[in-house]
Amino acid sequence: MPTVHYRLVERSDIPAMALIRAAEWETEAYWQVRISRYLDCLHHPQQALMPRVIYVASEGDCLAGFIAGHLTRRYACDGELEWINVIPERRGSKIASELLRLLAAWFVEQKASRICVDVDPANTTAQRFYRRHGAVNLNAHWLVWNNINAVLGE
Repeated sequence: MPTVHYRLVERSDIPAMALIRAAEWETEAYWQVRISRYLDCLHHPQQALMPRVIYVASEGDCLAGFIAGHLTRRYACDGELEWINVIPERRGSKIASELLRLLAAWFVEQKASRICVDVDPANTTAQRFYRRHGAVNLNAHWLVWNNINAVLGE
């Protein structure tokens, strides 16, 4: 299996990201526009602030996953995890954990410690993943890291 490389997103990654997102909801065209606008700071989730980042995980020429986050004031949080996706055949391989660690480090650099994420209560896999990494209930649809440093083990 090829080595996984983690890096900041490039515009050329957007079609592969859209393909990954569209496998679960909406169309590739929808996600190409939405991801592009998010990256260009033209799509603003509720109470989002401008600083935002996307990291990707690649294996050879294949995009295996990505994570996106931004600063926010939603729910009195400092930051929000917007999207995290890993292709089905690479789930459980620690790619998501490493992507989360990269995003957590970015939040720490931004002086953002209280980070929230919207999670469908029926998505038990995502719920378990976030809780395993230290997130706790905020409300019925949201989890929060009261100190994102927990993800980094600090």
